[in-house]
Amino acid sequence: MQLDSAQLTALAYILRLGSFDAASAALGVTPSAISQRLKSLEDRVGATLVLRGQPCTPTPLGQRLAKHAEDVALLEAQALGASDSVTAPRLRLAVPADVLATWLIPALAQIPDMLFDLVIDDQDTSADWLRRGEVSAAVTGQARAAPGCNVLALGALRYHATASPAYVRDWFADGVTPAALARAPMLTFDRKDQLQGRWLLQKTGQRLTPPSHHLPSSHGFVAAAREGLGWGMNPAPLVADDMKKGRLVSLDEALPLDVPLYWQVARIMAPALAPLTAAIRAAAREALVQETR
Repeated sequence: MQLDSAQLTALAYILRLGSFDAASAALGVTPSAISQRLKSLEDRVGATLVLRGQPCTPTPLGQRLAKHAEDVALLEAQALGASDSVTAPRLRLAVPADVLATWLIPALAQIPDMLFDLVIDDQDTSADWLRRGEVSAAVTGQARAAPGCNVLALGALRYHATASPAYVRDWFADGVTPAALARAPMLTFDRKDQLQGRWLLQKTGQRLTPPSHHLPSSHGFVAAAREGLGWGMNPAPLVADDMKKGRLVSLDEALPLDVPLYWQVARIMAPALAPLTAAIRAAAREALVQETR
C-alpha cells in the first residue's frame, strides 16, 4: 500500500504539536485541509489514527505511521544535507531514566539539526519499543539485537547500594545482614525495576522482598535515599558528590552493580543516525565502566 506523503506529514504534525490548529499553522495550510488529509489517510488504511483531545493522541497504528513519517523526513534531510529549526527531522528513541539523568544529554546536544522525542523505560524493556516499531533507536540493557536492528556495546552504568548514615544506623546497627535487609524499607523506581533485587541476590544469595517505596524519578531516588526514606541502587555519577561528602554511604563498598548498556538502532536508519551513534559512543566511553563485573 502506497501512502500519500502530505497525509503522513499532516498526521505527524498533529501528533507532534498536539492539535489540528497547530499542525495547520506549522504547515501553512488551513485546519480543514489538515482534517481532510487525516480523514483521507484513515480511509486509506481503514483505521482511526488520532484520538481527538487536548492534546490529540495516537492510536497504536497512528503512532507507527507517524514514526514512519518522521523517519522518512530524517532520511530525506540526511540525503539533502540541510534542515532548519522549523523542518528539522525528529527522532523517537527509548532510553532508561538513569541514562537520561547521567550521560545522554551531552551526546544529544552534539546533534543540533535534529529534534528528539524520548520515551523513558527500564533498560530491561526499552528494546521492546524497537520490536513494536514505535522508536527508531534505544539505549537498552539487552545485548540481543531487536529484529532489523544493529547493536553496539556501550559499557556499563555502575550502581551503588546507598543510604543515609542515619538510615544505616537505624536499620543496620548489627550489620547489613539478610535479616536486616528483609526488614529495611528500600526504594524502587517502578514495578519494572529489578536492580535492588539483583543486588540483594548477589549480597545474600536469597530472593528477599523488603517493604518498598515506588519513586519514578532518578533525582528523586537520590533525594529519598539522602533523606533516609529507604536504601536504593543509585547510579555512581549521580551520587559521587553525596558519597564524597558523607550524605550517602554504601551498604557494601565491595559490591557495586554494573549494568551493561547497548545502543540499538534500526538498520535502515543507521546511516542517517551515524553522527548520533558516534556522539553516544563517545559520551558512553567517558561515563560508563568499560569492563563490567
